[in-house]
Amino acid sequence: MYDLIGDIHGHATELKALLSKMDYRETDGVWQHPERKVIFLGDFVDRGPEQVETITIARNMVENGQALAVMGNHEFNAVAWATEDPQNPGEHLRPHIEKNLKQHRAFLEQVGEGSELHHSMIKWFKTLPVYLDLPEFRVVHACWHPEHLAAIAKYTDEENRLLPGAWEEASRKGSEAYEAIETLLKGLEIPLPGDHHFFDKDKNKRTNIRSEWWREGELTYRDLAMVPEEFIDKIPHEPVASHVLPGYDGEKPLFVGHYWMTGEPAPLNKHIACLDYSVAGGNGGKLCAYRFRAESILRQENFAWVANG
Repeated sequence: MYDLIGDIHGHATELKALLSKMDYRETDGVWQHPERKVIFLGDFVDRGPEQVETITIARNMVENGQALAVMGNHEFNAVAWATEDPQNPGEHLRPHIEKNLKQHRAFLEQVGEGSELHHSMIKWFKTLPVYLDLPEFRVVHACWHPEHLAAIAKYTDEENRLLPGAWEEASRKGSEAYEAIETLLKGLEIPLPGDHHFFDKDKNKRTNIRSEWWREGELTYRDLAMVPEEFIDKIPHEPVASHVLPGYDGEKPLFVGHYWMTGEPAPLNKHIACLDYSVAGGNGGKLCAYRFRAESILRQENFAWVANG
């Protein structure tokens, strides 16, 4: 059986506390359990104070058969930041602009940009699958979307890892691979109807919204919108057509991270759970796990967590 762990963002102290709480023990540098294994949902890096240790713990567990892991958008971004753009000499697949550097600076400072350790970690990030579809459940960092899963299959190997030549395509805005990765690792954005729009905190005009794609029933754009509270009144209460959302077949449970949830951990619905409870968000944040026991309907009592700090 598996214990699934959400976004860690460099909080190794909380990771070790959560593993200990779930009766894992460190032996010869590898955290392990006699009967269970971990699945990490990605986003090991950026923000937190112990990013190198976080990656080391997870990588040692994966490489010693004690864990599996999927790629988060922060690992994808880290690879793209470190990879030169073959079409633009001197440039990188993720532009080295201030906005991107601000998000990634803590990792680069802790690992030592360009160091042997940095190269080693980027190499490991490239081995992480985009998603897992196991016999009893599924795992993806942000959104299980059948259309985009079919699209990314053209760019991945039999273990759902991006092929060496796919990173450029997946970083090129507007490409099929880019749109698939954006949705699977960052979430589903949907266009607002008509000429509806709002301006974000940086005064950028927004015509799309990040959506709570897992919601069920008859919904409006406002119901689905993941926007700060001060912008919610700008989102129309018009119904969303059924084809806009991917839906979820419910054949087996699905676990995601990414969404900075708050409050007491609980399933999003009977088949889907988010395990990102904002450990990097300061007071009230939690590093969250779900202790899977072969159930087909997810249960709140199977969540486990430790508080930030």
